[in-house]
Amino acid sequence: MNRKQFIGLFTAASGALVTTSFSGSSENPLQSKGNGNSQNSEGSFSADVVICGGGLGGCAAALAALRNNLKVILTEETDWIGGQLSQQGVPPDEHPWIETHGATQSYRDFRNSIRQYYVRNYPLTDAAKANAFLNPGDGIVSKLCHEPRVAVSVLSDLLAPYISSGKLLLFTDYKIEGADVDRNRVRTLKAAHQIHGNNILLSAPYFIDATELGDLLPLTGTEFITGTESQKETGELHAPEQANPQNNQAFTLCFAMDYVPGENHVIEKPLDYDFWSNYVPKLNPPWPGKLLDLHYSNPSTLQPKELGFNPENNNDTSKLNLWFYRRIINKNNLKPNTYPGDITIVNWPQNDFMPGNLIGATPAEFKTHVESARQLNLSLLYWLQTEVPQTDKGYGWPGLRLRPDIMGTEDGMAKYPYIRESRRIKAVFTVLEEHVGKENRALITGKPENLAASFFDSVGIGYYHIDLHPSTGGNNYIDFASLPFQIPLGALLPQRMENLIPANKNIGTTHITNGCYRLHPVEWNIGESAGLLVAYSFNKKITPRSVREKQAYLEEFQQLIRKQGIDTHWPKQ
Repeated sequence: MNRKQFIGLFTAASGALVTTSFSGSSENPLQSKGNGNSQNSEGSFSADVVICGGGLGGCAAALAALRNNLKVILTEETDWIGGQLSQQGVPPDEHPWIETHGATQSYRDFRNSIRQYYVRNYPLTDAAKANAFLNPGDGIVSKLCHEPRVAVSVLSDLLAPYISSGKLLLFTDYKIEGADVDRNRVRTLKAAHQIHGNNILLSAPYFIDATELGDLLPLTGTEFITGTESQKETGELHAPEQANPQNNQAFTLCFAMDYVPGENHVIEKPLDYDFWSNYVPKLNPPWPGKLLDLHYSNPSTLQPKELGFNPENNNDTSKLNLWFYRRIINKNNLKPNTYPGDITIVNWPQNDFMPGNLIGATPAEFKTHVESARQLNLSLLYWLQTEVPQTDKGYGWPGLRLRPDIMGTEDGMAKYPYIRESRRIKAVFTVLEEHVGKENRALITGKPENLAASFFDSVGIGYYHIDLHPSTGGNNYIDFASLPFQIPLGALLPQRMENLIPANKNIGTTHITNGCYRLHPVEWNIGESAGLLVAYSFNKKITPRSVREKQAYLEEFQQLIRKQGIDTHWPKQ
């Protein structure tokens, strides 16, 4: 069986019908008929809502719409749903209160299901199995560091009954490439299969853009912003004097590796190793030396900071040991001899890819940037295997080994680059630094604050410090304190388009505030609220914008989402 055949079978098993010959109604398949999916011999499908992008926002939107009795089409351009948690290989970045509050109930249920997956299927030690807050990898970055494939399995289980009942069509390996728009409304989308090129047409009264880069915005003519706004435009304390639409955060092509003591897994010297081993990022303020080094800019102070790397122990607590930072399997959580060594995800300062901008890139440019990032990764791995200084053993750790099986790819790299920044809608309301930044907010209110601005139209809450990685425009880290914040409904509403809703990093934030609205639990909340907004609007036969404009609708909608486990306000600090 070749790859094309395998993908076709996988997609069909996931609920996506990839053939173009169907029996069905002779009525116009592009005309949504309300509550029901339809299809015809031209490979056209309709539903109550089409959701593009199977990441956390897309999956949360789909689950919310489905449990509120809508028929859903969900597309994903890779063969894995889960977005940054799976196809991009990034363990969840969360806040300190995540186990009890500060996220939707369904997100916390999802996290608990991941833990239960390990309890049911893995030979855990008795201590690990009894740990209510099991962290399979015991990674430093998160209270729940786990394998990408487990996220795919758990999300697939959540969607399975809706696929089986015909309420959900899931099209994996399909990318949106065209749109038919009538003034302020999207009518249909064209999706192309990424392996065999088959095209399908999708129609619905509502569309949700949960793609990683906000792909639907240019295709539908929806007004959007990219890069940095100027301080004159936003009044933000940390905004630059000059706007730069091309200045976006670096992306990262994550990869997985384990460590097998006593074995030699050194790869061949990568083609671009001489370039990357001498590469010095051109940033302002300056980066402290070569990228492939155990020094980087402290994100909050931009002073040089030393890192550690030792896959055998973490006794030196004077510096961060990168091996443990995003570790997804701690072999000591499993019974003896289950794993030869720990497994970690490499998403570090050393493999942030700064030279290339993916937003607006042509397919050829996108492919070139990702291949260059792959060469950076291989160079980093080779450097770790052969040249990284050891404390007392010389140089290099030859027992480091790529793990393609963990990432579901042939080369061990993630299926898709980790995207930190997207196109952003020109929204009815835009979240500014003065709303969520600790210092900027104190300047506005004249006093220290414990919570961010209160929004009358809140549809969720979240928290993360404002964390911007080095950028394609030459910025070093921008990293400073924020406040526990709300998600305003106005940030989910385009200024003009009536039936297109964002559900990822494409909401109405700025380059600065995107830095705290872009992580896993907030993306899930945005998606879940977007799915509920569509369901409410569909059942009321009103536009999403009118939900915010009419007080009675807004109060009823907020009551609905609270009943379904979405907090709209933080408890008083």
